Amino acid sequence: MMRKGILFASTSYILWGLFPLYFKALHEFAPIEILLHRMLWSLVFLSIVLSIRKQWSWLRGVMRQPRLIAGFAASALLLSGNWFIYIWSINNGRVIDSSLGYFMTPLVNVLLGFLLLQERLRPGQWLSVAIAACGVLWLTVQAGHVPWIGLSLALTFGSYGLLRKTAKLGALEGLSLETLLLFPVAAAYLALLANQGQSHFAGASTSSQLLLLAAGPITAIPLLLFAAGARRIPMSTLGLLQYISPSLQLILGVWLFKEPFNGDRLLGFIAIWAALAVYSLEGLRQSFIMAKQRG
Repeated sequence: MMRKGILFASTSYILWGLFPLYFKALHEFAPIEILLHRMLWSLVFLSIVLSIRKQWSWLRGVMRQPRLIAGFAASALLLSGNWFIYIWSINNGRVIDSSLGYFMTPLVNVLLGFLLLQERLRPGQWLSVAIAACGVLWLTVQAGHVPWIGLSLALTFGSYGLLRKTAKLGALEGLSLETLLLFPVAAAYLALLANQGQSHFAGASTSSQLLLLAAGPITAIPLLLFAAGARRIPMSTLGLLQYISPSLQLILGVWLFKEPFNGDRLLGFIAIWAALAVYSLEGLRQSFIMAKQRG
């Protein structure tokens, strides 16, 4: 069970880490068009999965809960915002900046938990947040501007995770509801782009069209693998595995896409990595203490 959980979770993070390769292949499309197709075909794919599993009964109960729908409408907006910033950053040569966002996400989660859920932070967690703040400050000073891509990705995904943490639907049902809520906007916007002659889908090559249609399974499959893995392994293990994705993105940005990564920028990343090391060690220590108390 544990080995299978690690395999599922690791595979999901590896696939997420390789996303820049996919979105770079769609460079002929505008980021907004990629986003709209991702919303559309994700719903189509998830509908097929739900139909195969005969798992539609939850939808009737959801329709009678307007507060639940409102909560998922908010999470859908955060998710679409996160997707758009990520796609834009990849297609504008900012893969390294996007990796920074996902390195920072665990620390943003800790801070959001403290600010919004009144969770008490242990000294090690405070230290990790402080070190990360120093790293962001250094990156701001050396670049002359706030690392807005990384911060935006971390804040939108962290806030999205916060809403999903308190939601009552599982991963498959939750993503299905989010894409269902986004579908009317995506369909209307795509129709508008086509009507104004701004859609590149019809004139694209067959291979590019198929790649864009594949956005559905490419979006949903890693999430389903992640959900399956998360049920089988401890959160401490899952927390360590999550660094696979931004690490792969960073490697792709530096070595494959040849984005600038000088010594000053490296120092900022080192501070973020140090913060993550403190955060991870603190989490492992706390897990060990709790296990010892139970034993």
